[in-house]
Amino acid sequence: MKYIFTTLFCVFFFSLNTLCQDMKEGFTYLETGKYKKAEVFFNEVLKDYPTNKTARLCYGRAVGLNGNSAKAVGIFTDLLKDYPADFEVKLNYAESLLWSKNYKDAKVYYEKLLQENDKSFAALLGYANTLSNLKEYENALINVDKALAVSPGNNNALVSKKYMRLGLSSAKVKTQEYKKAEALLKENLVTFKNDKETLLNLANLYLISNQTDKAKETYEIIGENPADLLTSLNGIALSYHLAEDDKTALKISEKSLNSIKENTSKTLKNQTIERYIQALIWNKKYSAAENEIQKLLENNSTPENWILSLRATLNIYKSDFKKSIADYNSILQKDSASFDGNLGKANAFKASGYYTKAYKSAENTLTFYDDQKDAKNFIKQLDLSFTPHLETKYSYSYDNGNNKANAFDFKTEIPFSTKFKILANYNYRTTKNSVTAVEATTNNILLGASYQLLNNLTLKANFGATKSESAQESYTQLLTDISLNIKPFKLQNLEIGYKRDIQNFNAALLNDQIVQNNIIANYSLNTNFNLGWFTQYYYTWQSDENSRNLLFTSLYYNIFSKPSVKAGVNYQNISFKEKRGNYFSPSKFNAVELFINLIKDETAAKNKEWFYGLTAATGLQYIEDDDSLSTYRIDAKLGYKFSDRALINIYGLQSNIASAVATAGSTGFTYTEFGLRFKWIFLKKPIYKK
Repeated sequence: MKYIFTTLFCVFFFSLNTLCQDMKEGFTYLETGKYKKAEVFFNEVLKDYPTNKTARLCYGRAVGLNGNSAKAVGIFTDLLKDYPADFEVKLNYAESLLWSKNYKDAKVYYEKLLQENDKSFAALLGYANTLSNLKEYENALINVDKALAVSPGNNNALVSKKYMRLGLSSAKVKTQEYKKAEALLKENLVTFKNDKETLLNLANLYLISNQTDKAKETYEIIGENPADLLTSLNGIALSYHLAEDDKTALKISEKSLNSIKENTSKTLKNQTIERYIQALIWNKKYSAAENEIQKLLENNSTPENWILSLRATLNIYKSDFKKSIADYNSILQKDSASFDGNLGKANAFKASGYYTKAYKSAENTLTFYDDQKDAKNFIKQLDLSFTPHLETKYSYSYDNGNNKANAFDFKTEIPFSTKFKILANYNYRTTKNSVTAVEATTNNILLGASYQLLNNLTLKANFGATKSESAQESYTQLLTDISLNIKPFKLQNLEIGYKRDIQNFNAALLNDQIVQNNIIANYSLNTNFNLGWFTQYYYTWQSDENSRNLLFTSLYYNIFSKPSVKAGVNYQNISFKEKRGNYFSPSKFNAVELFINLIKDETAAKNKEWFYGLTAATGLQYIEDDDSLSTYRIDAKLGYKFSDRALINIYGLQSNIASAVATAGSTGFTYTEFGLRFKWIFLKKPIYKK
């Protein structure tokens, strides 16, 4: 941060004589900031008058202000030896310590000077600037006010105070004391109306604190100066993006791009192009963004980091993480302190499944940017994903076959590292038929573990038992759930597994003690053009010597991303080897439905915010060779996120599709379920960080 230091002029150090007249030219150079010329001038004077104190002082100032602070300190040290009691020499020596960034020694020295003269404007302002450089902003402001009391309205002191407020405001932003930071910046605007630096800091504060409307208003004030139009529009575009209005952000960016003129500085031109390409990426216009980036790379063998960062960002959005990491590595080779390089690489590693490397990159960001909010939040969210949690759910269901069920479910995950976690699940369920008066109770318990074998390969295995009790039957059976999750290529997921469970839809089926062995395959494919495809296949063989094939596939289109709205078509096919009288087992069953889904996911919800989901579907189902029957399905949930660690939601669903049942003769069947779910992350941090 820039700080303004008091200029002490040599006219205080000698009487008006011939030498004074001869040195006026040099004084003018110092006063007008022509320090190189001043250095040459006073060096010549000293050849003729080597012991002249005034010339030595002015030469020392010229040398220091021209950038050679170490030499200046030496000059003033020699002067102190010759004039140990001279207060003006001491002031110049103290200021030379500031030029050499020796702030700790400067602080001690200024404190001694103020003991000699606590009304010295130069000493008070120098001390205030020293404290400011040491980031002791509050004490700095106290002392700059003392300097202003000595010299009211002094411009140098007012400018120093402006930067002290900017520094203190930035510190308050880091500690999320946004109100205090805002007040400091507004104080600056009283003294310096519409000051650009202050307005930019204020706009940034509003962006960080998610006050996007205030950020837009502040950028609009900046844009009142025609010279700052592009800065204004680029900021407004970012504000709209953070407000989740990416279409408007792109329109503003296009306006900014079209406002570039021949005399626009290269830096501002590049910032505008960068914001425009970012807006294309936000709007998933990946081909257009790639074309714009390619233009920047043409005949450019050493692209600047901001260009590489754009390409890396594009590849993250396209889930091409290897290319993204390669670009971030190139950025860090040029600039190891690059914020985009370090935190961008952390995001790419996380998305690729390299969680330890993601931690390291994020922590490396904080070594260069102390308390940086985005890096700290990244680590916090990564910690939360590996912190032990538990989830409980109660559900009540019924159907028009007079079956009713109550269920309590408890499950927990306890990660011991980013690769390994223990899993546990307990389920208690009672079911009863009000007509037949048959009822049963089941207790299921599963214990297991999950281990990440490779960054794109995770093995999960659960083993346990179920105990079923009724007036007619009581037994215990083994339960198994083993799966392998694979990410074979970008935007694709494949899960294959084996599951052993009991047919438990109603009490009668529980008494039949039908063990199901399932081979399961789930495959999902996403694209960069909003289409998605999900397919599920079950092959089931049962203890009653029956078997089943089940295929479900869904093709959908993502209409909006925030909130998520997608629509599509589902197809389902089921066939059993043999038709049985005690459960729904057609030799062939087909169903087609159209659906629309609206969701604000709990992971996207902020603290103290609602999340929700609604799915509505309708279609036709064909059982054996019978005529088609209409189907409908409604699934809804509403939840509230108390904090990063706790949330609750209610849900409900109803369907008349026959595949949702296990009851024989399911024509006209309707199934309804609703429930309450609570999730709690019960430890403060991951076990491996304790």
